[in-house]
Amino acid sequence: MELKKLLANLTIKEIVGDANVNVEEIKTQSSGISNNSIFICLKGGDFDGHDYAKEAINYGAIVVVTEKRLNVKAVQVIVADTREAYAIISANFYGNAHKKLKIIGVTGTNGKTSTTHLITSILSESGVKCGLIGTLGIYYGNVYKETNLTTPDPLEFHKILNDMLSYDVEVVVMEVSAHATYYKKLFGVNFEVLAFTNLSQDHLDFFKTMEFYEKEKIKIFDSKCKFIVSNLDDEVGKKICDKYKNSVSYGIKSPADVFAIDVKARSSGSSFTLNLFDKIYDINLSILGLFNVYNALCAVTVCALIGVALDKCAEGIENLKGISGRLECVYDKSFKVFIDYAHTPDGLIKSLHAVSKKCKGKVFCVFGCGGNRDKLKRNIMGKIAGENADFVVVTSDNPRFEEPMGIIMEIEKGLKETKTDYVLIEDRKEAIRYTINKAKTNDVIIICGKGSENYQEIFGIKRLYNDKDTVCEIIKEINAI
Repeated sequence: MELKKLLANLTIKEIVGDANVNVEEIKTQSSGISNNSIFICLKGGDFDGHDYAKEAINYGAIVVVTEKRLNVKAVQVIVADTREAYAIISANFYGNAHKKLKIIGVTGTNGKTSTTHLITSILSESGVKCGLIGTLGIYYGNVYKETNLTTPDPLEFHKILNDMLSYDVEVVVMEVSAHATYYKKLFGVNFEVLAFTNLSQDHLDFFKTMEFYEKEKIKIFDSKCKFIVSNLDDEVGKKICDKYKNSVSYGIKSPADVFAIDVKARSSGSSFTLNLFDKIYDINLSILGLFNVYNALCAVTVCALIGVALDKCAEGIENLKGISGRLECVYDKSFKVFIDYAHTPDGLIKSLHAVSKKCKGKVFCVFGCGGNRDKLKRNIMGKIAGENADFVVVTSDNPRFEEPMGIIMEIEKGLKETKTDYVLIEDRKEAIRYTINKAKTNDVIIICGKGSENYQEIFGIKRLYNDKDTVCEIIKEINAI
């Protein structure tokens, strides 16, 4: 592609050298560069791409996008912000596919995955061809791709959008993480709808304070978008509604534009009466938890704003029978076993409340906390587990580069503040085995933290592991005895 086309819509301070060149590839890492590449110098927490510009040129880069003039023999495109440049250049490279699609973004600490799946279910029920990008992967047409990031980096993101066009996708539903906003991954993307679920403690290893986390989480709403949908029962959601004139609210407790009344827990979900802009409909939701009523309200509001009829919204919600790793019941005989992704204090307490309402016996909670992440939440989550479960088994999650027992003992500090019985079992599989052997008729086990993840990261190595598979394997072994 001609460099001038690649730089369209980019605010440039200066171009050093002859810009009449063709670029074949975009790179942000100096390794693996081929000839005729453009190298974008990005800054990160412990690196600066400007330091690798010469190495990139030696490997074949002919253009460098930089925030300062460098002493290199290549064309230099000097900009104020290379991350913004990366997003725009990536979009140009893939023909600005985002401008040919309706894009719906969902952000918030918890509920992004469930809400995006509810929206996708509604749109599919309405005959809309849609793509989905999020924590559980990327889906469109008959394509499924795994992803390591909730929101892909700009080059991958715009490539995906371009591929979606070839499958006649009309609407893209995506999760938007706070990290994506911080790193400006979606800079220049226009949204049809941006939705907010909630905000609670998470990622303080990165953002350090809740104030900064909140700021980065809601910064995405400064993007160009037709509608904003926000949870009026959440303190930050209310701030969003107050700040942006194109906001539409949903809630249960507050007088919102879209709300639910007569919410009732059922054996396999919830029922409620939906008031959607003064249109009334009775809804039966097949996924557990009051928080999923909120997610459903968010999804319905989003879809109604883009023209989906109320009956189709209801059908789409009711047709979604479950979401992998999100309060998923993986065993239901004499006792029940749920797996859930809850890995924050707010997520843990909501999931425990949800299963407690379905439990006639004892609630067993198996969980751990990730290593090299927010340490402040560990004892908080220990206390939450102790206050809301009858028995707690603390185990390893993804310890990463921390000692697993060190993390477990930090969780234990919170547990000690409660009167609940507990054990510490480092090996996650053995922790689950212990709990299953201990469960009696009518008890409920909830295994939190990993959801549908298919690995456990220990000292830099991702080892094949899955909670659901582990439960099934253990129960099969017990039944064979």
